[in-house]
Amino acid sequence: MNEEELVQRAAEERAAIVAKYRHGRQDGAKIDPWEDPSLEIYHVLDRYGFIHDKNNKHYSDERVKETTNEAEVKIEMERVKKWLKMMKQWEQIKDNEKLRRRVFKGIPNSLRGQVWSRMLNLDRVKGEQSGKYQEMRELAWKWSPDIRQIDLDVNRTYRDHIMFRERYNLKQQELFNVLGAYSMYNLEIGYCQGMSQIAALLLMYLDEEDAFWALSVLVSDKKYNMHGFFIPGFPKLLRYQEHHDKIMNKFLPKLKKHLDKNGVDTGIYTLKWFFQCFLDRIPFRLTLRVWDVYLLLGERILTAMAYNLLKLHRKKLISLGMDDILQFLQVHLEKRFEVDDDLAMESLARCLEELRKSKLDFAGPPPSHELPRRPFGLFKEPSFEQKVGRRSMEFSNVEKSTRESVSLRRDTAAAAALLDSPRHSTSDETVLPGKYIISTRL
Repeated sequence: MNEEELVQRAAEERAAIVAKYRHGRQDGAKIDPWEDPSLEIYHVLDRYGFIHDKNNKHYSDERVKETTNEAEVKIEMERVKKWLKMMKQWEQIKDNEKLRRRVFKGIPNSLRGQVWSRMLNLDRVKGEQSGKYQEMRELAWKWSPDIRQIDLDVNRTYRDHIMFRERYNLKQQELFNVLGAYSMYNLEIGYCQGMSQIAALLLMYLDEEDAFWALSVLVSDKKYNMHGFFIPGFPKLLRYQEHHDKIMNKFLPKLKKHLDKNGVDTGIYTLKWFFQCFLDRIPFRLTLRVWDVYLLLGERILTAMAYNLLKLHRKKLISLGMDDILQFLQVHLEKRFEVDDDLAMESLARCLEELRKSKLDFAGPPPSHELPRRPFGLFKEPSFEQKVGRRSMEFSNVEKSTRESVSLRRDTAAAAALLDSPRHSTSDETVLPGKYIISTRL
């Protein structure tokens, strides 16, 4: 096929995908049975909207637990009253220590969207950018080179949540629109797969346009600076992983040596911690509380919570080998966190203060190459490679360099740990680190 035919085929594919989302679940919608799982009578919803099979052995997962105790319900309602009163005085208390204490205790779930909106100054941002979201959304429907990947990821994002359960339902449409619009608004990033769950989380508490601007603030505001996580090469991810190693070497040297000896590189287990602020790595209800303080205090929470997780579970981790360590960090902690949420958040506050006193709470200001270089929201017709869905050679080279950097760091750390170990020998005890490849598709 010549270039004109390739562009035409890509345009037709994009138009067909967009049409499905714009049509939604109206009569005549073509939805394959495997795409639209039914809600059976033995399924139950937890308080956050996730669907569980009560006959499944994991029915007792931590995120299913609800506040059913009458005393706890009463306490929750009293907290709602306090928050409603506080929100009426937002401008006076937004930088107050009282707000900080209450956020660490958890924002009432019924008010979480309103509080997040205030923390992110969404009314001001929307007022300054009136009509821009609608413009970007329409441009995405026509031009976005990321539509196919966005469609694939919408179809597998939080499908166990009632809001995203049905194919092409309202929330799937909103998620598709937000991600598509942002791929045109910020052309340096376009779309990166880690953004899908973040946008979905925002849509659980915000409407479509607010979720778009919330994503924009998280990416570009100096308090969060997520831009460096999503651009080619993931420079902020690598910088935060190096900073995490400094924290480990200072505060948890024995655990750090154990992880290194077992070939468990920082680059493996911190990927979703830093990319997505712990989504899918700790119980959802605890994730929400971490997001509460993240939105209030910014990127310092990423480093503090990473330290907090390892500090809380260091004894268990030191008793495990490589495969079990990864299983524990990447799967088990979400299912069985084994520490009360309030205690975990109190520990997070202490970890933050501990790091602050050692001047390790902040990984430093972003270097210029992590910051946006192009103005947002200016339309530029995609290149031929983008139109047909090809990734640039430059991006591939950056990915290769990133993989090599992680592999080298992992192997060097493992070798050093083995040499320092009193048990080091040339016998079969030596653990050979496995390969790990960073991908733009998490």
